Amino acid sequence: MKNVFGLLFIAATLFLTACTSGAANQQEEDRKELNLLFNFAARSLDPNVDSSYVPLRAGITETLVHLNDDSLTLEPWLAESWHSDNGQDWKIQLREGVTFQNGNPMDAEAVKASLERAMKDNVAIENALRIESMEADGQLLKVKTTMPFPEFPSELVHPNTSIIDITETDYINRPIGTGPFAVESFTPGTAVDLVRYDGYWDGAAKLEAARFSFNEDANARSLALESGDADISFRPEVESLENLESVPGLKVESTSTFRVHQMTMNLQRESMKDINVRKAVDALINRDLIADTILKGHAEVAEGPFPSTFSFAPDYPEKQTGPEAAKKLLAQAGYEEKDGVMQKDGEPLVWTMLTYSARADLPLIAQVFQSDAKQLGITVDIQQIEVPEEYMAANRDWDLTTYSNLTAPRGDAGYYLNATYHPQGALNFSGAADDQLTALIDELNLTVGEEARSVIAEKIALYVDDNVYNSFILHPNTLVAYNADKVENWVTTRSEYYMLTNTLDVK
Repeated sequence: MKNVFGLLFIAATLFLTACTSGAANQQEEDRKELNLLFNFAARSLDPNVDSSYVPLRAGITETLVHLNDDSLTLEPWLAESWHSDNGQDWKIQLREGVTFQNGNPMDAEAVKASLERAMKDNVAIENALRIESMEADGQLLKVKTTMPFPEFPSELVHPNTSIIDITETDYINRPIGTGPFAVESFTPGTAVDLVRYDGYWDGAAKLEAARFSFNEDANARSLALESGDADISFRPEVESLENLESVPGLKVESTSTFRVHQMTMNLQRESMKDINVRKAVDALINRDLIADTILKGHAEVAEGPFPSTFSFAPDYPEKQTGPEAAKKLLAQAGYEEKDGVMQKDGEPLVWTMLTYSARADLPLIAQVFQSDAKQLGITVDIQQIEVPEEYMAANRDWDLTTYSNLTAPRGDAGYYLNATYHPQGALNFSGAADDQLTALIDELNLTVGEEARSVIAEKIALYVDDNVYNSFILHPNTLVAYNADKVENWVTTRSEYYMLTNTLDVK
């Protein structure tokens, strides 16, 4: 009899377990979530330091100021308003009722502490913000900059100025922001799993959960979308677009951006100190071929750093292009081709070129350039790196880098020109230190008004072009493919900053 009861107990337990498991699985299936597959592998979620900007893109953190991608104007976000009578003393009124994902209030004291932490740990942000002092009073933050700085609010759009609760110190794995999604878990280089923050100030997200995953292989990102392992693929392989568009339910968007693919030149290397060598590099870049064959037309050939649609993109003088033009320019620099080798004083011309696979078109651009340079007897050694910003900042053993940069993510030229050509610029990997150029940038920083700023920005862009401080290859479109049968309210932004939002949904 005991055996009968025992068997009945086991059977009931198994039945209940099966019911519970089935209910759990059904609940999991019914949960509103999606997987976005990104092209950079983040190994840290520190929002004030990491250059992948995943915390902002994944909806974990927010900045004080927001960029409207359509009008290219600044909008309130965590800051409700900002004002200065003299461009140096600023009053920033913070939004009421905002809390961090741990429930702590976001007030002026918390924002002050967050910005102080960002400036302490990120020299680039310290240089960009130029803050001399801050005072906190309830929801009012008073900021004094080191000099009159009319464009100060636009710097508060930068993802590295994201506001976090610094009392929660695991910045790398679990930053506590104010966004619609909180970190559930983080596997460096693989993915960050997110859950909805129900206390979000702008209304709880429509999604209950999301995964922001990483894969630097463009072909793998395309295949993941086709197989259903990803719902949104950021920058799928260009060659796969036609195939993706043929799959029922999948949608491909190609959107113009503020980005430029450029040839960054190390001005501290001996050959690159000669302007004729830099002009030769520029002449060797076959922009039309690259745009047509590598980007399949999803790009605009670049004459300078800014897309032609911007008011501060000047009309550039015609340049010498092609191998023969490059050969003549190298001759002016003292080089000649002997026995198939371009050389000077018996030393062959050899360039070390850096590139990285997270942007799949950059290594291909490097290979095209390498092939064209070889025709002139120039050896180009291509070196693959993982994090270009870190490598270029820490090493000077390279000549050229195929690099991709956002040039006007705030609809203004100041960001790129300060970051790339000012001696204190965060992205001044070339090592540009030109007093006349610096003076022009400083003048831009003190200038108010779109028209007046555009005039100075044009002067700077022409000066950079005249001195060939870097070469500009093309302005790539942002390519995003997603499952339109499932995903609702996806927006491909030109700034590439805002991805997982509280309005993103699934059907």
